[in-house]
Amino acid sequence: MPELPEVETVVNQLAKLLIGERIVSADLMRERLAPHHDKITFASALQNATISKIHRRGKHILIDLDNKRTLMVHLRMSGRFLLVPIEEEEPKFTHARFDLGSEKKLLFQDQRHFGFMRIVDSIDLFKSKELAKLAPEPFTDEFSPEYLRATAVRSTRSLKEFLLDQTRVCGVGNIYASESMFLAGIDPQKAASKLTRPKALRLHQAVRDVLAETIAIGATMIADPANIGGSIYGDGEGEWRVYGRENEPCPNCSQPIVRIVQAGRSTFYCRKCQR
Repeated sequence: MPELPEVETVVNQLAKLLIGERIVSADLMRERLAPHHDKITFASALQNATISKIHRRGKHILIDLDNKRTLMVHLRMSGRFLLVPIEEEEPKFTHARFDLGSEKKLLFQDQRHFGFMRIVDSIDLFKSKELAKLAPEPFTDEFSPEYLRATAVRSTRSLKEFLLDQTRVCGVGNIYASESMFLAGIDPQKAASKLTRPKALRLHQAVRDVLAETIAIGATMIADPANIGGSIYGDGEGEWRVYGRENEPCPNCSQPIVRIVQAGRSTFYCRKCQR
C-alpha cells in the first residue's frame, strides 16, 4: 500500500500534468469505488469542472475543482492513474474515466479493487470523516516528540502497531515503520506505553528522516503519464535498510535481519541494534 512519500510523489506528478485541465465528463465504471455516489451524481458533480489544485492529507490525494468541490482519492493496495490519449482503449481493471478538454483521458485503474473516491464540498473537506480523524502531519509542529510520547503512552499496542495507526501517526505504513524503528534503534515489539522521552526523541526524528529522504528520491522521478503511482523504489528493494531483507546482514552490525509478524504484517529488524 502506498505510504506518505509515494502519495506525495503521485500528488506532485498529477499536479504537473493536470492543473488547469477541464473535466469534460466523468464515468464511474465501478460504483463501489465511490460508495457515497451513484454514476449520475458522480458525473454531474465533476462535469465541466477545472482542476485548480492537487494536494494531500495523510495518504489521501485531494483534487480541488473550480466548482468548489474536491475529489478525494485513496489508492489503497493497487490504485494508479494513467493519462492517455482519448482514443486509447481502457486497460483491464479501469474503474473510473475522466475525459479532459485537452483530448486526453485520466483513468483510475485498480487491480485489487480496494481504491476509494469521494466528492465533497471543498469548504467541508477537512471535516469529512476520512480526514477529520487523522493524526497531525509528520512535518508539522503539532507532530512533536512530546506529542508522539504522550500519544504512545496511552496505547495498549506494540510500538510497530502504534506507528501504523493513522489516527496516531499520519502517513507511516508498514515499510516506513520498520525503517524508522531501525534508524531509531528501537525494538518494534516494545510496548508503546513504555516509550521513554529519549527514545521518543529518536523515533520522532527517525520518522521524519525516513519520510523526507524517500520524498526527496520521489521528487527526482520523471512522471510517467501511463503509470502514475506505485513504489518509489520500483520493483527492487535494494534501497531499504531492513525492510524485505530477512537473513541479510544488518547494515550496522552485519547480524542477520529478522522477520516477525505483527498484526498480520511483516516486521523486519535487527535483534542486536534494536533493543
